[in-house]
Amino acid sequence: MDFIMRAFATVKLLLVALALLPILANAQQFTIDTAVINKVGNGHKLDAHLTYTLTPRVEEALENGVPITFYQEFELSEPMLWIGDYFDWYSTIWIEVTRFELRYHALTQQYVLTNLDTNYRQSYTSLHSALSELGDITNFILPPEHLLEMHEDMQLTIKTGLDLHALPTPMRPGALISSKWKLDSDKVPAKWQ
Repeated sequence: MDFIMRAFATVKLLLVALALLPILANAQQFTIDTAVINKVGNGHKLDAHLTYTLTPRVEEALENGVPITFYQEFELSEPMLWIGDYFDWYSTIWIEVTRFELRYHALTQQYVLTNLDTNYRQSYTSLHSALSELGDITNFILPPEHLLEMHEDMQLTIKTGLDLHALPTPMRPGALISSKWKLDSDKVPAKWQ
């Protein structure tokens, strides 16, 4: 009898897992599609393409006037620990986080994307075009002081996501625990050309 109960519990657990599989497979997340570093003169520049797909909950908040803040994190690291044939531990030597705010203005039916570091603003007629522009990183100059004596094992990683702490105070607790707001990308290394 005990064997039958355990078998029933196992089958029940498998059925629940199978039911959740389509939900997990369709989970939305920001992605870094390409990230390439090219040498230009005495410096280096990054070109990258990021894809931003919002959940219906985030889109609804945006359409209802809630400003959504995105971050793009760039981290340059150098190898510190050699294990066998590869470096196993990297030390961060430079990090920069750029923040962008996206707002929807219902009166003008425009999406306004603002770089919060430079206060540069641009308006778009569609959410798709605003997110496409946000995901297009071109000619991002890397700090030359850290790359003068660059060696091939240096690593630049990129990560992007939503800054949930920038949401209005009443929304923060729910957003911080909801999977509908957790859209951060994986940390992706750029390719050196």
